[in-house]
Amino acid sequence: MLPERHVSTLREIDEFPPEETRRMLEFVAETAKQAGLTDYKVVVNVGPGAGQTIFHLHWHILGGRIRGLA
Repeated sequence: MLPERHVSTLREIDEFPPEETRRMLEFVAETAKQAGLTDYKVVVNVGPGAGQTIFHLHWHILGGRIRGLA
């Protein structure tokens, strides 16, 4: 999915209309499904203190075993 506009961080999510935000989340879920993931974590780094090094909104879909969970 290509974004319709550039935003630097999740802090700017209010710039998106609700239907566009929903499409982003549906895309994340569909991408995980297509990758064969049933259990996964979705991460968005917001700001340098949280590890954001690329300043456009993007989502990380992390599959596999999550430490600390059975």
